[in-house]
Amino acid sequence: MTDPGKPRSALRLVALAALLGLIAGAAAVYVRQSGSGNAPEVASQDDAGQCAAAAPKIAGLTPLMKGQVAAMAPADRPRRLEGLTFKDSGGKDLTLADFKGRAVLLNLWATWCVPCREEMPALDRLERAEGNDRFEVVAVNIDTGSDEKPKAFLSETGVTALKPYRDASMGVFNALKKEGLAFGLPVTVLLDDKGCLLSAMNGPAAWDGEEGRVLVRAAALAGAGS
Repeated sequence: MTDPGKPRSALRLVALAALLGLIAGAAAVYVRQSGSGNAPEVASQDDAGQCAAAAPKIAGLTPLMKGQVAAMAPADRPRRLEGLTFKDSGGKDLTLADFKGRAVLLNLWATWCVPCREEMPALDRLERAEGNDRFEVVAVNIDTGSDEKPKAFLSETGVTALKPYRDASMGVFNALKKEGLAFGLPVTVLLDDKGCLLSAMNGPAAWDGEEGRVLVRAAALAGAGS
């Protein structure tokens, strides 16, 4: 019997995630135009060895990148991505430095991206189940224009656990593209509690499934006491 707590879109994501295990990123929506190109500078150097401890974390997490999150690829070079800038619901500028102390699953999405729209409820359920003082799903909408369209979408789909982060300039996407981490939407990166890159993927996943929850739980625990 179908779980009434999960909409059909989540079930379709399971099939998409399984396919992505074979063809990583194939379901991502290619972004042809990426805004003004005024992307914030991403820190490509490991400042003062801040990400030295990320390498063993990546090694420990790699075996967990399977099943519904098999399209996740471990970072070949752990580094900080703290230069990414976006806004909270009040219009305040934020960077990943504002999330220090928490592992972060950073997801970029848009209302015109069909895979993104189907993935959002799963991300919402993941945040509701696993979000705490050591982990947060940071879903950043990159629609250009006003906030009305993304706000309406979140309301219509019953997304309530995710905070409405926004970047109408698409600078966050451009910055990840420059780093070789993004070519389409959705794009998701996993970062440790110091903002160091652990893994990345293009395309959707059933993030509220067992594999997704185990992966982010392990990422959160990997930062404990480090």
